[in-house]
Amino acid sequence: MQLTRRHLHLAALALALAVLLVSSVLGVARVAERRALQREAADGNSQLKIQSMSLQRLIDSYRMLPVLLSLDPELRDALSHPVDADTTARLNRKLEQATDATHPSTLTLIDRHGVAIAANNWRDPSSNVSINYSFRPYFQQAMRDGSGAFYAVGVSTKEPGYFIAQAVHDSTDQRIGVVVVKINLKALQMVGLGRQDTLLVSDSHGIVIVANQPAWMYRELRPLDAATKAELARTRQYEGRTPVPAEFNDDTPMDGGGRLVRVGQPAIADRILWLTRDLPQQRWQMHLLLDTLPARAAARNAGAATALLWLPLILLGMFLQQRLRLARVRQRSREELERLVAHYASALRSEQDSLVQAAQQAAAGQPAGLERLPQGVSVVDRQLRLVAWNRRYADLMRFPPELLQKGRPVEDLFRHNAQRGLLGPGDVEDAIQRRLDYLRDGGPHMYERERPDGSVLEIRGNPLPDGGFVTSYADISAYKDAARELRTLTTTLENRIDAATREQRLATAEARRANRNKTRYVAAAVHDLLQPLNAARLFAGALREPLHADADRALLARVEHALQALDSQLTSMLDLSRLDAGGFQTQVGAFALSPILRELARQFGIVAQARDLQLDFVDTLAWVRSDPTLLRRALQNFLSNAVHYTPRGRVLLGCRRDGEHLRIEVWDTGVGIADDQREVIFQEFRRLDSGVGADERSAGLGLSIVQRIAQLLGHTVTLRSWPGHGSMFAIRVQLATTAQADTPVEPTATDSDSPLTGRYIVCIDDDAQTRAAMTALLQRWGCTVATAADAIEATLLASSSPAPDLLLLDYQLGTTTGPALLPDLQQRWGATPPVIVLTAHGDADTGAELDAAGLRFMLKPVSPSRLRALMSRLLAQHG
Repeated sequence: MQLTRRHLHLAALALALAVLLVSSVLGVARVAERRALQREAADGNSQLKIQSMSLQRLIDSYRMLPVLLSLDPELRDALSHPVDADTTARLNRKLEQATDATHPSTLTLIDRHGVAIAANNWRDPSSNVSINYSFRPYFQQAMRDGSGAFYAVGVSTKEPGYFIAQAVHDSTDQRIGVVVVKINLKALQMVGLGRQDTLLVSDSHGIVIVANQPAWMYRELRPLDAATKAELARTRQYEGRTPVPAEFNDDTPMDGGGRLVRVGQPAIADRILWLTRDLPQQRWQMHLLLDTLPARAAARNAGAATALLWLPLILLGMFLQQRLRLARVRQRSREELERLVAHYASALRSEQDSLVQAAQQAAAGQPAGLERLPQGVSVVDRQLRLVAWNRRYADLMRFPPELLQKGRPVEDLFRHNAQRGLLGPGDVEDAIQRRLDYLRDGGPHMYERERPDGSVLEIRGNPLPDGGFVTSYADISAYKDAARELRTLTTTLENRIDAATREQRLATAEARRANRNKTRYVAAAVHDLLQPLNAARLFAGALREPLHADADRALLARVEHALQALDSQLTSMLDLSRLDAGGFQTQVGAFALSPILRELARQFGIVAQARDLQLDFVDTLAWVRSDPTLLRRALQNFLSNAVHYTPRGRVLLGCRRDGEHLRIEVWDTGVGIADDQREVIFQEFRRLDSGVGADERSAGLGLSIVQRIAQLLGHTVTLRSWPGHGSMFAIRVQLATTAQADTPVEPTATDSDSPLTGRYIVCIDDDAQTRAAMTALLQRWGCTVATAADAIEATLLASSSPAPDLLLLDYQLGTTTGPALLPDLQQRWGATPPVIVLTAHGDADTGAELDAAGLRFMLKPVSPSRLRALMSRLLAQHG
């Protein structure tokens, strides 16, 4: 009874610990997910702000175009009188030229009845010409209020866009028609969005009109009532498109803004983070839909870190992800700030041209054009008298009505501002006189003035061609605030990155300490396990002799086979741990590859024969540069996998030259590897499950060891496979020569009395092994050596280094010859060093050619002793 009660207590304690562990993991996961969502929401709101500014700039960049065209006399005359075919053609070309400069979608001139009389797309089959647009709200607004705007799908082009309309006035200021520009909102630059992010713009009806994901176009984000549907039918706003309701489920508000929403069927839809920002000027809304997968991944990572106590590694991965995201956001912010500045400069140039034109018309007695300009404008004549202004100017400058009189000297306005303290410190008369002198003789100017209420005015002045001056006043407070916020955002992101970098260093150090501790633990554990394993193998060997029954011997053989497999797996784990921790000291050098391949072919030939396989081996004379021990281990793993995963057929071991490298390849006719498994098999403890019996399967460490050996030695591992037909594994190593094996690269003891000691020698040869061998030989003789592989490298070397004491020149350099380079090299050096030509051509013509040129030459292969003697003689002769 007591034993049962004790068991119950232990079970209850274990259950309580399990509940505590699970609850802590779930709690950490929930907190991590909530914080990740809050960070995503903060970044998304910043992105929404930038995208909304980009959309507003796109629309603002086209607002002045219909205003300017409405002032054009030719368009005004066409709307005032009946037009013939020649006039229509001329108007069409005029609008076509205007769009060539500004690139809107369409530009249309509509008469007072709503009929388009000219358009820039008059050449297209879907031209706007002759279509009646009186039913469109933008036309009705412009004819009623002077201007209008409306989003709709084109009646003729069937392309959607945002229409901006400006009324055209006759000489009596009556509205006689409309100029309409259509903006293709697809030109919106949706920069910085991830592939899974969705950006939407919905109109006042809640219908999506801009989307970077086509499936979202014309989705209803909220239900439409009967009155709205009737209005859409009357205005034909979505011509040929039928809005479809979007399916939303589990709409959950978040702290600090945003919603968690499921879009689509509840059973299959994932949650998304839905952020919204109002666009008040158009009465639109911009939405950013962010995938919550990063937040869910953060929750899983946090839970796994709590459960497995691998917190340093998890923090490192999360930091790297955050750092990349912050870097992208900072880059996007800087790019958006640059685009904002560029757009603002372009808009200012356009405004300057429109101001001068409107001022000239105002000076000629037509001030109506000034009232349609968005900025305040004042115009003075050559006698510095006020001749024209608009209402916006009076509102911005806050002048009393009795002061703004036509013909009043502008000096009176300056004195009024002086009384209000707006001319700055110093003598008032001097300040007024400076301004008057500038209006008489000054050129274009631009400056900013911050007023006591905190608003900022941008003041631009331009002289008029016939004398006088026009000055514009624009309230740029919003632009200043936006630029300030972008700079603040950039600074904040940089500070966050600096702080995260410091955290990353601490996390990296902690991860390295954890990795070293893991390595020491694995090494100690493997060592302790190998001791009883060795004893078990000895005991199994001792049992073989007393056993006589075949069944007993077969059972003992299976035990020995299992112990051998366990020994191999433990050794692999130890090697893997040492490779991860940098415990291997490499011994890289040049050696002949054939002995290693022959031994491996003999060793695995026996294993293959036992499995009824054929192992073929193609010998090689190549020398390679690598660590022979580690390279042998990598090839052993290749051959072991090939033999174990080949049920029938053959295995081939051989080499293939690849430029200055050699690929050592192992081919088999085994089960092959599927495409989705080719990256997985190089991970630890991952292996194929087909074609191999359970008693023959390894721990899945062989290929991960090969991958680490290749990284350690700078080699490359490649894989090709055909499922059901076989595979090819290869490791790519650098070729070497016997000279590299026999002679050191660094200079050894040299003869200080030799004429070669300290000499600067240039060797030009297109064979890499020859250059390497010559460099090693000359350095052993005490020379300083520079090499070039072709004419281009030789020219660059001659242009950047002094003339050598002696030149070793290969006769055949690709498509040219070495002697043909000599004149150019001697001119660049400004000297004529002694030359030895090395050639494989032993014919009389080549010898005669070199003798005629006065060049010494030697036939390949070159004898080192003869070369040294000839070099010493030429250097002594040359002094």
